[in-house]
Amino acid sequence: MRETLFNWLQPRIVGARCLDLYAGSGALGLEALSRGADSVVFVERQRLVAEALRTLLRDWQATGAQVICDEALSYLNAGRRSDQHSGRFDVVFLDPPYAASRDGELSAALEALRQGNLAEDARIYVEHAKSDPEPLLKGWRQLRTGTAGEVRYHLLAASDA
Repeated sequence: MRETLFNWLQPRIVGARCLDLYAGSGALGLEALSRGADSVVFVERQRLVAEALRTLLRDWQATGAQVICDEALSYLNAGRRSDQHSGRFDVVFLDPPYAASRDGELSAALEALRQGNLAEDARIYVEHAKSDPEPLLKGWRQLRTGTAGEVRYHLLAASDA
């Protein structure tokens, strides 16, 4: 699945400013860095997981990476940005814990992204459990969508892009 995603994104990933919003292990953001992204902001709410990701990035001597320990919606809704992007991202990865779809957080994150967090013609990758409710995708243009095993995924662009 990850290989397919990055094949879709390859023309956009080199030099991109990326956001790995529910970072966890950081797999998507790390892949973006390895494929030429200029920078990645990793947002992870669990302090120990965020620290492990910081350690990994330091050990790998990764440049252009920043880890922020915060809730996804708090980060998106904060008027202040201390990250290197001033809140404008070219590529966003939304691969939250699957409960985020059930409780509406994934839909709320998609809506919050519209509020000045995206560069023009940004791409958003969304992943959720196939059994969970679909996030609200109104106002987004679906470029790709599909299912792989128990996972449902979408590659989105702003509807006017």
